[in-house]
Amino acid sequence: MFATLSLLAGGIGLFLLGMVLMSDSLKAMAGESLRTGLARLTGRPFKAMLAGMGATAAVQSSTATTMATIGFVSAGLLSFQNAIGVIIGANIGSTSTGWIVALLGMKFSISSLAMPLLGVGAIMKLLGKHRMALVGLTMAGFGLIFVGIDFLQQAMADMAQRVDFTPFSDSSWRTRLVLVAIGIVMTILLQASSAALATTLAALSSGAIDFAQATSLVIGQNIGTTATALLAATGGSASAKRTALVHLLFNLCSAVLALLALQPLFLYAMQTWAPATGGVNTAMALAAFHTAFSVLGALVFLPQTSLLAGMASRLVKESAPPALRYLDNSLQSVPALAIAAAEKTLCLGLADSCTLLAHRLQGQPLTPSKSGMPLDKLLIAVDAYLATLPVPQSSSDQQRLIHLLLLMDQTRVLRDDLESIEHAEVLRERPALAELAQRLAPVLERSAQWLADDALALREDVTEELRQISAWVNEQQGAARRAVVEGAANYRVSAAAALEQLTAQRWLERVTKHMTRIANTLGEARALYGG
Repeated sequence: MFATLSLLAGGIGLFLLGMVLMSDSLKAMAGESLRTGLARLTGRPFKAMLAGMGATAAVQSSTATTMATIGFVSAGLLSFQNAIGVIIGANIGSTSTGWIVALLGMKFSISSLAMPLLGVGAIMKLLGKHRMALVGLTMAGFGLIFVGIDFLQQAMADMAQRVDFTPFSDSSWRTRLVLVAIGIVMTILLQASSAALATTLAALSSGAIDFAQATSLVIGQNIGTTATALLAATGGSASAKRTALVHLLFNLCSAVLALLALQPLFLYAMQTWAPATGGVNTAMALAAFHTAFSVLGALVFLPQTSLLAGMASRLVKESAPPALRYLDNSLQSVPALAIAAAEKTLCLGLADSCTLLAHRLQGQPLTPSKSGMPLDKLLIAVDAYLATLPVPQSSSDQQRLIHLLLLMDQTRVLRDDLESIEHAEVLRERPALAELAQRLAPVLERSAQWLADDALALREDVTEELRQISAWVNEQQGAARRAVVEGAANYRVSAAAALEQLTAQRWLERVTKHMTRIANTLGEARALYGG
């Protein structure tokens, strides 16, 4: 029995090692595009679901997609409602592992192919560089997966002769729920639903368990895969907790649907078709069952993403000010996401500043702050957040951090401008100066809208407007100053009032120049990293 357990542990270990090697190398080859791809490819719930399916199938890890999604939501790069679609898609995409194992690992022995893959992959890793080395790791990981499956099949074949599974062979609800619980525990202990599924497929193919038992285990494993996301969201932002909660709710509801509807249907089909066709490939049938209940859950819950979002929002209350919701310490392990969170926070503060300036220039009443805190306090919070950020290792992350620091410096300068915002009242008193202010105010309002909606976002047309306004203000400053001076010389205004108007005109010139610099910095960042 010890030899069987050792073989089982070794098989699971090799499978997990292969999955980690293959998944990590695929993610590394995807590079920055993987980290930002979901944010660019999501829009409507169905599109978000397709993005989740594609990302999970590409890296062969629903956990990686789910963790990336939680990170995107925490950093403000992905809306919570779109994240639900990605989570649903990740569940469907995760079923691809079962098909790979069922089609290749169970249908015929590929141990003779797996060993050459390991050898070639290892040589490519040792002798190659960059992408070739990553391709070698992917091949080696793929080979290890099937070596592990081969060991699992041997262990399960021996276990079928030594362990009696008949107590779990009846179709009672108690037995089914016990098997679901075992599936949950398997996934939590292995920290990988793919490894738990491979173990189940090996046990099924070797005859250690029957198809009914396997379906209950797979249902439990689908629930257990939410444990990693729940653990990662602990201590994170409210958005991260809500995303993890939706993941749990979706998987639980899908499990209920599978138990009530699909499991009886598949068992009836197996009992009916097996005698008529002379036998059914049970591994393929189990992979089909896994995909079917994930798709069924998607069909039921994808149209209800707004309902799920509302439920999660009611269960997990938001307590932090809007601007601080993105500064999630759990993102520090991924510098690109932490930097994006800081950028989003600054964008909210800049949106408030643009709105404040626009309303004061137009003499309108002030609206509530979107960031929920003054710009100076927001800058202090971002400073404290970046103080604990690990040094970025990739050149793209380092370049992105440089843009962020430049943006922070420019935001500090704008904060100093806001301390003299009373000059906006003076500008409206003089027609020549009021015209300058009225040209700038609508552009600032549009800037505020885009800054509040997107991270790293000032649309190019708005940025170009700011450049033109800044150039126009610079061209008109001479005429505006002459008009003020002539008014003082003709005694239409006092000398003190004229000096105050000239000071206000120079203040407006500085504001337009500083806003243009901020727009240029955001435009460069958007061109490099997307937005």
